[in-house]
Amino acid sequence: MQPAQPARLDNEDEVALADRMKAGREAILAEIRKRIVGQQEVVEQVLLSLFVGGNSLLVGVPGLAKTLLIRTVSDVLDLEFSRIQFTPDLMPSDITGTDLIQEDPTTGRRRMVFEKGPIFSNIVLADEINRTPPKTQAALLEAMQEHRVTVQGTTYTLDEPFYVFATQNPIELEGTYPLPEAQLDRFMFEIEIHHLSEEEELQVVRATTGIQTADFQSTVTGADLLAFQRLVRSIPVPDAVLRYAVGLVRGSRPSKSGTAPEFVKKWIAYGASVRAAQYLVLGAKARALTLGRYTPSFDDVRALAHPVLRHRILTNFHAESEGRTSSEMVDELLNHVKAPASGM
Repeated sequence: MQPAQPARLDNEDEVALADRMKAGREAILAEIRKRIVGQQEVVEQVLLSLFVGGNSLLVGVPGLAKTLLIRTVSDVLDLEFSRIQFTPDLMPSDITGTDLIQEDPTTGRRRMVFEKGPIFSNIVLADEINRTPPKTQAALLEAMQEHRVTVQGTTYTLDEPFYVFATQNPIELEGTYPLPEAQLDRFMFEIEIHHLSEEEELQVVRATTGIQTADFQSTVTGADLLAFQRLVRSIPVPDAVLRYAVGLVRGSRPSKSGTAPEFVKKWIAYGASVRAAQYLVLGAKARALTLGRYTPSFDDVRALAHPVLRHRILTNFHAESEGRTSSEMVDELLNHVKAPASGM
């Protein structure tokens, strides 16, 4: 099979928008670097979430600047930001808002007025989302998926663009409520944040123990992000790349017919849903565009396999007893599912 030729966008407006998206990514990265040190892969995945229009879960121990990163992104983009600290006593109305009785000062008549909650922002940070009960966690579901909330039978549409970034501490399990699989599946990426290198940590300590000033230049707007999201969905994807993404997802599922790979039958209880394949393809398209290409490749899919799949693959008792993780299962999948030899 001959190597596929790089795809081109026929529409001049789309070409210009693609160029603006690539330049916008570089401009955003430059501004973020004024405050955030290191974490290159983490920042890249956050930006891909923005360009696709997805929500992401950031997992890491305290002190790794998860909250600071998302606040910095909102500052750089000049978008409305709200942070919700999830606690065991947090109620759904604390997120969505509630109806209040107010008295009209001119007529003296009382009426119900909807008081918007912190969900009515462009970027919402759900801090330590696993510290609140499922009833309150579920208050995010409709907002994350439908970009709207319903209170007392009335539906309110959220302003666009709208993103939810949630944080989670992976080591402190006491007093936490694990996220239901249905809600985990609504996060495009699970973004793992690790400790910095020694030199990067030294740079952070040096910068944060002195006087800090960061004057951000907003070069990408909310309207730009919405245009980038439309562009991502409009560019074509080679059938071979689609099949490869679907093959990775389907390969993660234990098969009743017994045709699943041996490691899947041995260690995986439940595989990824079709939403994983959708996000693999969307993420691959966004990654290609930000790198100056007009069509995604197998490498784009492989680069995003871990953040897309690891929170969607549920290991069984045998895997837990042997210390096997879902990230290792993704490694096994990437080794098992071969990409077509098309040269893409």
